[in-house]
Amino acid sequence: MGEENQTSVAEFIFLGLSQDWQTQILLFILFLLIYLLTVFGNLLIIFLIFLDSRLHTPMYFFLRNLSIADLCLSTSIVPQVLVHFLVKKKNISYFACMTQIIFFLLIGGTECALLAVMSYDRYVAVCKPLHYSTIMTQQVCLKLAIGSWASGALVSLVDTAFTFHLPYRGRNIINHYFCELPALLKLASADTYPTEMAVFSMGVVILLAPVSLILASYWTIIFTVIQMRSGEGRLKAFSTCGSHLIVVVSFYGSGIFTYMRPNSTTIKEQDKMISVFYAVVTPMLNPIIYSLRNKDIKGAVKKLVGRKSFSKCRQLRISH
Repeated sequence: MGEENQTSVAEFIFLGLSQDWQTQILLFILFLLIYLLTVFGNLLIIFLIFLDSRLHTPMYFFLRNLSIADLCLSTSIVPQVLVHFLVKKKNISYFACMTQIIFFLLIGGTECALLAVMSYDRYVAVCKPLHYSTIMTQQVCLKLAIGSWASGALVSLVDTAFTFHLPYRGRNIINHYFCELPALLKLASADTYPTEMAVFSMGVVILLAPVSLILASYWTIIFTVIQMRSGEGRLKAFSTCGSHLIVVVSFYGSGIFTYMRPNSTTIKEQDKMISVFYAVVTPMLNPIIYSLRNKDIKGAVKKLVGRKSFSKCRQLRISH
């Protein structure tokens, strides 16, 4: 029977990360731990920034937005993956797959824009410290954050409109562990070239353009820091910017590898492993990287722990 006479698929079936039952149990434990750390770490950063007035600055305002995006990104993927590790048939409905792609592209695109905005914030802080408060006003920060979420929404709208305009008939087995756009396009029953060009164009907008801005910002930052006379000032600047650079390299590197190269006919195992890194691991690493290398976050944690300890001691005294 020709594909034109076949009905549209109602669901897709994932091959997952492994077919071995014991491996799936080990992966379930690993992904569960990663997800719990992701939720705890990002909620902690959001809570600390909200609670501690010393963290009410542009840098931490953008960091809070990044933590919200990380939390949403992980939640849109990992819970479903955990369930699929424990069942034999790893299926998802057509509309659930569409919803997952929409949210993944929305949040992923937003993170790309936020990282670029955060690099601009560091550029102003290091290269124009005397004008920082007048440039990075509360209104400007709000507009940059809204713009980041809007750019993610634009990328998601364009990519999903092209992707789900294609017919999907007959084949419904996705060699992946979640509905990711490049893997889904391989099942389309029509020419995918226009869609691939649309995805590539959006990749230029949301991946290559922010990366170019980040590289330009940090080139200027490094040049400025080298010229500083104070060794302590250089160390503080490199420490603050180092955390952001680690996140940028890990997130953009894996994202560009997946979305900015020719669409091959098959999904390789290395492609799935790379997607694990930017879709599952990076949202967990962000709060760890920023908290371990950031004195302000450490100070906020100590302040919170000290406040709780004082409150408990006071309650014990009152009770006695």
